[in-house]
Amino acid sequence: MYRARVTALLEDSPLTSEAVITDVRHLLSHGEEELAFDTMCSWIYEDVLPITRQYHGQLVAMADEMGTPMSARRLDELIVD
Repeated sequence: MYRARVTALLEDSPLTSEAVITDVRHLLSHGEEELAFDTMCSWIYEDVLPITRQYHGQLVAMADEMGTPMSARRLDELIVD
């Protein structure tokens, strides 16, 4: 249900680690959209990757819609614009 949208967020993400990107795609391919989204958000935070206010809004909206609001918690600390 959320696969295409999480994939789009992944493609727009600041993630550069091929291993992380592969892991997220693997989770998506197995129907684990919530876990894939949470993993993506966790790595963005752990790697202290800058994000735009617009991208942050998309992450928060997706987290709320998926019922996983904690996934996007504290990502506002990474907004750079």
